[in-house]
Amino acid sequence: MAEHHFHLTAEWPGGRNSVGIIDAGNLKTKVSIPPEMDGPGIGTNPDEMLLGAASTCYIITLAAMLERSSIETRSLSLESEAVVEVIRGVNTFKRIVHRPFIVLPSESSKELVEKVQKLAEKAESSCMISKAVMGNVELALEVKITCD
Repeated sequence: MAEHHFHLTAEWPGGRNSVGIIDAGNLKTKVSIPPEMDGPGIGTNPDEMLLGAASTCYIITLAAMLERSSIETRSLSLESEAVVEVIRGVNTFKRIVHRPFIVLPSESSKELVEKVQKLAEKAESSCMISKAVMGNVELALEVKITCD
C-alpha cells in the first residue's frame, strides 16, 4: 500500500490577532484570522484553505472521471462557497457548496449530458477531502451543464 506524506511548517509570533506564516512546499503564505471573525485579515485563513482543499479536490476528481470516461469538455470551471456558522460564540464549518459549470460540445446527446451529471455527483462522494469532512460538514452540489 502506497502512502504519500505532505508536510507543513507554521510560525505564529503571538496571540489571536497575530499574523503567522505557513510553508508547505508550493504553498507559502501569511495566515491570520479573517476580518469577518474580527481578525487582521492578512494572508489566507483556515476557512479559505479548507474551502480551497475541498474545491480543488472536487474539480480534479471530476476532471479525472471525465477523462477516464473519454468525455470531451469545452470548459470546466467551479465556484464554491463555504458557510461558517457561529453558535454561542463558537465558529463551526457548516456547509460547502460546489457549483461546477461544464460546457460540452454542441452535438452532445441527452444521454451524454445525463452521464456527465452523474459523474459530477459521483466526484463529490469520491473526492478524498469530501470523504474526510463528510458527516461533519454538509456538502451540496449545484451542477450546471450546457452544450456549446
